[in-house]
Amino acid sequence: MADLTNPNSTSKPLSSAGDATSASSSPPTILRCVIGSLMAGGFAAALYALTLSIVQTFANKPIHSDNVTAINIAGAVRTLVMGIVALGAGVFAFASLGLMLLALQLLIQKFVKKPTG
Repeated sequence: MADLTNPNSTSKPLSSAGDATSASSSPPTILRCVIGSLMAGGFAAALYALTLSIVQTFANKPIHSDNVTAINIAGAVRTLVMGIVALGAGVFAFASLGLMLLALQLLIQKFVKKPTG
């Protein structure tokens, strides 16, 4: 397929998505998966603690106003802040779980694999 942004380009088209990545990438190993899982779990725990801190702060400082619009906007902003931090914690927690399950899968494949020859 030709380069649509530059018709005079002589660049070679990519044959697969794997060609776009660098050649130095290596397949996942058990150690890399476990280290990545621990890092993602640490981020998830930190974001969870931040979520609890934000919730406690918002609970201790209620909104004082006679303006209904100001109360609605403040409530929406508080909900968005709590939601974004909680979403981040959830994403990192799922990534941690997925990496740990990948490490387990690689470990099982290592023991089940039969020698050739």
